[in-house]
Amino acid sequence: QLQLVESGGGVVQPGGSLRLSCAASGSTLDYYAIGWFHQAPGKEREGVSSIDGNDDSTYYADSVRGRFTISRDNAKKVVYLQMNSLKPEDTGTYYCAADRGAVAPSLWPFPTMWPFWGQGTQVTVSS
Repeated sequence: QLQLVESGGGVVQPGGSLRLSCAASGSTLDYYAIGWFHQAPGKEREGVSSIDGNDDSTYYADSVRGRFTISRDNAKKVVYLQMNSLKPEDTGTYYCAADRGAVAPSLWPFPTMWPFWGQGTQVTVSS
């Protein structure tokens, strides 16, 4: 059974950077699509970025395109989310999720599409 653990969250000033990691256990990440989701306090979970399990195509929410970069290292069983130029509205809990195979370009931002989830890591962007 695939298990996911997020790390790398913390407190950072606006304009700063963080790199989140999503580490897998119980299975390799080969052929798994991975998604990153953001849940701000009092709001619903929303898709931030995803990477395809077959061809490594990447997808981004408009709010983070150009600032965040998703990448994977299958040998290390880790997917990263590099977050630059952070804004206060990026504050919240970040979760990674997984599903086998291809990312559905129009569906990946919806949490219900992803069967495997980590516990989340907290990011606070504040001066």
